[in-house]
Amino acid sequence: MALGVVERASTPRPELFAVLVGNGLPLIGVVALGWDAAALLFLYWLELGVLSLLAVVRALFAGRPSEFNGDPLILGALAHRTASVGIPRTDVAVRLSSLLVLHVAVPVLAVLWFLVGAFTVGVVGDGSLTEATLGTVMLAAVGILLSETAETAADYFYRGVYRDHSAQTAIRGVLVRGMTLFVGGLFTVMAVALVSDSIASDVPISELDAAVVGTPLLVGIVGVKFGLDLAGVYGDRLATFDESTEILWGWAYEPPTVEPVETTLSGAVDRIRPDRRGRLIGGVANLCHRPGAAGVGVFVLAIAGLFATGQVWDLAALLVGVAVVVPGGLLSVDYWLRYGAVEYRTDGEAIVAVDRLFGGGLWRVEPWDETDLRVERDRLDEFLGTHTVVVELVGGETFRLPRLAHPQPILDTFDRRADWPGE
Repeated sequence: MALGVVERASTPRPELFAVLVGNGLPLIGVVALGWDAAALLFLYWLELGVLSLLAVVRALFAGRPSEFNGDPLILGALAHRTASVGIPRTDVAVRLSSLLVLHVAVPVLAVLWFLVGAFTVGVVGDGSLTEATLGTVMLAAVGILLSETAETAADYFYRGVYRDHSAQTAIRGVLVRGMTLFVGGLFTVMAVALVSDSIASDVPISELDAAVVGTPLLVGIVGVKFGLDLAGVYGDRLATFDESTEILWGWAYEPPTVEPVETTLSGAVDRIRPDRRGRLIGGVANLCHRPGAAGVGVFVLAIAGLFATGQVWDLAALLVGVAVVVPGGLLSVDYWLRYGAVEYRTDGEAIVAVDRLFGGGLWRVEPWDETDLRVERDRLDEFLGTHTVVVELVGGETFRLPRLAHPQPILDTFDRRADWPGE
């Protein structure tokens, strides 16, 4: 059973009302419950933690794949996979590319949450909170958790908003919020410390007078938070503005969609895999296509050089070995993911690349899709007696089919004769 899809209201008035109420209620606590700046900043810090946690949940179940700049080593090979694990009776799934984003985003959000706390709650201190005030603040935080969880369940999952997001767009809002609050809190504390005559220049941040810093810091945080909430309400208009200008602000970014690959072939199918020896040692020869691995080796060699200057020869020799083994291992893993775990199938009318690791098709090429067809042979190909077929497509994309012992079924699929080395 798929989750329901409900059209979202075109007017932002309900969301705007929710933002006004959400930003106004904590301020009411200052008057009605006797909260001070420390209590309110503590609540805002807890709210950021709640939003970060729910952003991770939304990113985990985002319906679109994530994009990466360039084609990074190993991550790029995994990102091309459309593998996912679905939740039974729904169309919600956890994508492999989302996990790749989260393994970086979760530590970043955790560190960012800590830094925001250091320059907000850490400045005004929470030791001044009475037991009664702390109880009401925690109760308010539980209310925020319940309301945000309900909104995520109703809006993101039930209404199908997750279908329009990748892990990157799902986590972008809270990441921007956290960075803005951190920078705003830092500059507010620095500004107050500079202009206030009652604060010495050598006073640590943890010992600043909360009575002096608390109010300006609270005003700055409230203003930043309200502005970010308004930007979220009028996100559609900001996206329209982004599309109408030549400057790319990122508001109009649309994650890529997943186009299913048709793996069905009508005729007799030839199944072709790269030569076993090529799958084993082909990664090392792929250094020219993946120079990032060499950068890792150079970095480790630089560290080895530092130990060598200190005459720590044992450790320097160990690092030299690491500088050779680690890049080679990275290249081998990357190569195996891209080519070693792939099977090429053709019936003479089309070529389908099938992922043997996660299952499913990676790409499909028809004879009329190509603009250039050639066969390349490097020294490893000559040593192994194999060939590398390169197919360039109409859209500018290039597919490499390396280390094929018998490439003729692949070449016979196309209408033109391939260019061979030396011709």
